[in-house]
Amino acid sequence: METAGGAGVEVPLYDRYKELKAFDETKTGVKGLVDAGIEKIPRIFVRTVDELEEDLPLKNEDDQIDIPVIDLQGMDQRRQEIIGEVRLASKTWGFFQLANHGIPIGVTNEMIQGVRRFHEEDVELKKQLHTKDLSRKVQFDTNFDLYTSRSANWRDTLRCLLLTQDPIKPEELPDTCRDIIMDYWKHMTNLGDTLTELFSEALGLNKDHLKAMDFAQCLTLNCHYYPACPEPELTLGTTQHSDPSFFTILLQDCAGGLQILHQSCWVAVKPVPGALIVNIGDFLQLISNDKLKSAQHRVVANRVGPRVSVACFFRGSTTRLYGPIEELSDENSSVYKHTTVKAYMEHYNGKGLGGVSALNHFKL
Repeated sequence: METAGGAGVEVPLYDRYKELKAFDETKTGVKGLVDAGIEKIPRIFVRTVDELEEDLPLKNEDDQIDIPVIDLQGMDQRRQEIIGEVRLASKTWGFFQLANHGIPIGVTNEMIQGVRRFHEEDVELKKQLHTKDLSRKVQFDTNFDLYTSRSANWRDTLRCLLLTQDPIKPEELPDTCRDIIMDYWKHMTNLGDTLTELFSEALGLNKDHLKAMDFAQCLTLNCHYYPACPEPELTLGTTQHSDPSFFTILLQDCAGGLQILHQSCWVAVKPVPGALIVNIGDFLQLISNDKLKSAQHRVVANRVGPRVSVACFFRGSTTRLYGPIEELSDENSSVYKHTTVKAYMEHYNGKGLGGVSALNHFKL
């Protein structure tokens, strides 16, 4: 017998691959299970004993620990102050909330609604986009690491590769969210440029230093949909991980569920109306030679749903060789090897979420 649940439920050993394949071949994702009226989650989603034993405690909400909030209002006059706040938050948390970022609330609200429309549309339309091929410009899937993870995550994802050597065309996007994705993309590009300058200056570099490294040459939108879960204590919405990006801008609705690992405890992130979340990715930690930190985070499942979030990943050139910046390291102090985004992503995707950081593989 094998214990498979947090509540001490025992289930017999089973053909996990067969059940994963059967679920995958429905092409309807987690929402398909919910629409079918299930009252207990399938075994493939139940966290393993190993996962539960490795889990860390959740910080008591009474401790009043909140991630930093950085206000961009009046940036021309407050630039040095804001740079200092970005530096401190990026070193100590790897995360911060961004207020007065310049993106109209109407745009962010419509982006959330557009993602909901897609995931709640006719399932036959979603099936047409269902694939495990991460190179596809538009992809609907649930769990890119479905066959390698110890337990599946309770979420579905619409993934859009917006900016590559061959940028996406509007007609390639689902019509339920086409217009808002194109609009949101423009806002993300502008905000990404601002953040790139702030990160450069936070590292003591010229404001254009990181921009010259093709930080925003590849943009990916992951539009996540977390349906209500009948047994949230047995699974996760997203397993613990850090992001394989330079940095990520996250838009989320008011449902909550995001948790950040800070000082060996999970800290729940309270949604701030109108704010965006920015987090340091693995590549910014790599090129900054550990000056800035990529933080581990996860999303818990919930009985109430859906939860909707949109993560915009700034990934850089897929072929350029990246390593610790010379001004921040020398051959004796460098922590990481040089690598390409392509090589890093191949390792990251092959490893899947959870476990040790993918960064460890690239340490000298």
